[in-house]
Amino acid sequence: MARFIYTVQDAQGTVTTGHVNADDEDQAIQSLQTKGLFILSIQSENVKSTSILNLRKFNKGKISGRDLVFFGEQMSTLLGGGIPLVRALSLLGEHSDNKNLANVLGQITKEISAGGTFHKALEKHPKVFDEIWTSLVQAGEVSGQLPTVLRQITAYCESQENIKSKIITALAYPAVLAVSSMGVLAYFIIYIVPVFADIFRDFNLTLPFLTRFIVSISNVVAKYFVLMLVTGIGCFVAARAYIATPPGLLTWNHIQFKIPVFGSLIRNMQTERLLTTMSTLIRSGVSILNAVSVLEGAFKKNLIYQNALKKAKNDIASGRSISESFKKTGIFPSLVTEMMWMGEESGKLPDIIVVLSKYYQEQIDQWIRRFSSMIDPILVVGIGAIIGVIVTSIFMPIFQLSQIGAK
Repeated sequence: MARFIYTVQDAQGTVTTGHVNADDEDQAIQSLQTKGLFILSIQSENVKSTSILNLRKFNKGKISGRDLVFFGEQMSTLLGGGIPLVRALSLLGEHSDNKNLANVLGQITKEISAGGTFHKALEKHPKVFDEIWTSLVQAGEVSGQLPTVLRQITAYCESQENIKSKIITALAYPAVLAVSSMGVLAYFIIYIVPVFADIFRDFNLTLPFLTRFIVSISNVVAKYFVLMLVTGIGCFVAARAYIATPPGLLTWNHIQFKIPVFGSLIRNMQTERLLTTMSTLIRSGVSILNAVSVLEGAFKKNLIYQNALKKAKNDIASGRSISESFKKTGIFPSLVTEMMWMGEESGKLPDIIVVLSKYYQEQIDQWIRRFSSMIDPILVVGIGAIIGVIVTSIFMPIFQLSQIGAK
């Protein structure tokens, strides 16, 4: 019989270290789990503690949302199968294709092996695991339902990634078409039109208004192209710097909501994100007040919603209902506040929020379908019309030359 050193966490969240005698590791794990303990790490006393991580240098690379979805799925599966937390983290770190994620998981594993909790270890990597992750994991640790909560986190992350993927897919082709078409137009304006303008000048032709207009544009673009390019880049950099400030970000948020066609999409996306996040937090055992507090931190890039959530949080803390607090901000759609009121009255607020989030997901899907079906013909016709105008302006003087030749 061997002796195993373990670190466990009980239902109250208290972390303790001790030892247990068992024939093998599986038996030791089973004996601890029957006591209702969550195993953070376990190893034979005869085995020297080796670093689960290879502290090597990793290549730089961004940890994507899809990486976190995969991580959440695998962690839920491993923990649900009885694998200790530290071992599950080390396995995923060793087999991760993303070296940066492997590095982060290594640091988290070391923190937990030293007696720290999972959510506290995640908090030390805010660029990877945001407040939503840490709050949900904390709720899972306290309730002893970490595998279930991880599945909920994964479902949430996957839904957000799917929405991003749909938006990118819908905009990718129009963006490529627009950029390539602008390149063709620039080539026409800068190189083709001046050649014909010189020919027409040699023949002393009285050019039609349309031709003179296109030639004037060509002359301005060709002469000041570098200045226009530098000015455009400068304006872009200045705008980015302004948006990086709180007043600039707030102004940009207001502009986003008022952009024709895209404004409604952006507002629906923000509302859907809020509702999906809130439903995930509440169903995972996070209190309403803490859920709103987490949401406030999650909307750092949208100060309109963040300020509204801050006001709502203060009202809820003072005793107001959720629906009344949200309605008072004047930011959230009336459908959301009315449905929240119904949820509070019926005692089914989490279910109502889920219904609302699905409604807004469908609104986003509808927008994407309509946009995809309309943007392609609009771009083709619009760009074709511009090229047609340029070609017509060139051919009109050519027709004059042919008439002169015929005489």
